[in-house]
Amino acid sequence: MMSLMPLAEHIGKARIVMLGEASHGTHDYYAIRAQITRMLIAEHGFSFVAVEGDWPDCDRVNQAVLGGGDTDAALHAFARWPTWMWANSEVAAFCRWLRHWNETRPRSARVGFHGLDVYSLWESLQVITDYVRAHEPDSLDAVWDAYRCFEPYHEDPQEYAMSTRLVPRSCETEVMRLLVQARQRETSFDVWQNANVVADAERYYRAMVQGGPDSWNIRDTHMMETIDRLLEHYGSKAKAVIWAHNTHVGDAGATDMAAAGMVNIGQLARERYGRENVVLVGFGSHRGTVIAAPRWGSPWQNMTVPPAQSGSLEDLLRFHLPARTLMVFPRHGQPRWLTETCRHRAIGVVYHPESEGRSNYVPTRLGQRYDAFVWCEQTTSVHPLHTQPAHGEWETYPSGV
Repeated sequence: MMSLMPLAEHIGKARIVMLGEASHGTHDYYAIRAQITRMLIAEHGFSFVAVEGDWPDCDRVNQAVLGGGDTDAALHAFARWPTWMWANSEVAAFCRWLRHWNETRPRSARVGFHGLDVYSLWESLQVITDYVRAHEPDSLDAVWDAYRCFEPYHEDPQEYAMSTRLVPRSCETEVMRLLVQARQRETSFDVWQNANVVADAERYYRAMVQGGPDSWNIRDTHMMETIDRLLEHYGSKAKAVIWAHNTHVGDAGATDMAAAGMVNIGQLARERYGRENVVLVGFGSHRGTVIAAPRWGSPWQNMTVPPAQSGSLEDLLRFHLPARTLMVFPRHGQPRWLTETCRHRAIGVVYHPESEGRSNYVPTRLGQRYDAFVWCEQTTSVHPLHTQPAHGEWETYPSGV
């Protein structure tokens, strides 16, 4: 196990630590990320873990780690493709540790596990409907209006997006009424968050069919605002650990995403909380294996990750670093190799190793994109809990990240 002391010293009093990954299907990234997170919780008092997953699915895990159920069963219940992102043995082991950690602490000091993503439009709407029906049946009008508006697209919210392109009619009015009513009723944090998911998911799907950076920006802004709400919910001294792909975690301003008009949670967190209060940790490797799929929604495969392309960041690092290294970058006076642009590999849930050079490398200024970097020369695949694919959403830039 690599020493985490240099990273712990660099984190200091930071409120947000974002831990990335260069793919959604690599055992080593998940295992090292869990190791760092255990250190942050046990030794530095971090309050919650928030991941690039759906709020309702992760809330089942949250209830389990707080002491209300079986963590493995909660992860097995993940049904949206790609299930292996969170329903895997590595996350299961961490969640068992987190439940054990929480069992020795008072309820108010327990560490939560939450989802940041925007895809769960229907599931979040169902949570709101169930809550209002049980607790405030006289306030169902706004809920039913939104429910009826989305009901024709129950099987596939993507059809809603296409319908708004063909016919100038959306559910935006119904959703905003639902959001306003949820705020006025001062409902539970869970219901309020699900209302925000519905509102932002509706915007996300409409933007998706228009092309351009808007849908990406809606998604990452939603994730950042969810982090904001969680920090407020946990209290003024709360501290957050974030798990997401490098493409979300690493500051977009240090990549070609900026020229495309795209932002991400790493950039937004630095802007909102100050660089001294945010630590961004990237991950990378030279070769190995990975769980991914050849097409959106298809069964996962154990794929070979070829050696990094000549001249890429990963190709250069293999000549200069030990097989496992944690680098913490100086805040000032960085050497030129940290400030020059170099291609940095990013593998999504959809992956074509034979043609990765066309879409899997992001031009990056490493020392500006991250505060620290975990290097693994060779990696192996994550271990999925499911064997069959489930329903998925449209892929996102660069390819399902």
